[in-house]
Amino acid sequence: MKKLRRSKRNRMIGGVMGGIAEYFNIDVTIVRLIYALLIIPTGLFPLIFAYIIALFIIPEEQKGDII
Repeated sequence: MKKLRRSKRNRMIGGVMGGIAEYFNIDVTIVRLIYALLIIPTGLFPLIFAYIIALFIIPEEQKGDII
């Protein structure tokens, strides 16, 4: 079973967007673009806050994890 993990390969800050992209098997650029576009209508704070929470909640990818 696939598990959501923060990516070590597709990371810019904490690997949250890379992990989401790997989980849904889509390009990480698309996930980052959607995130950036959602910041505009929602305001900066809610999505930044959600990212920080995800950074602490989603475990980091380990060496033995299967993609």
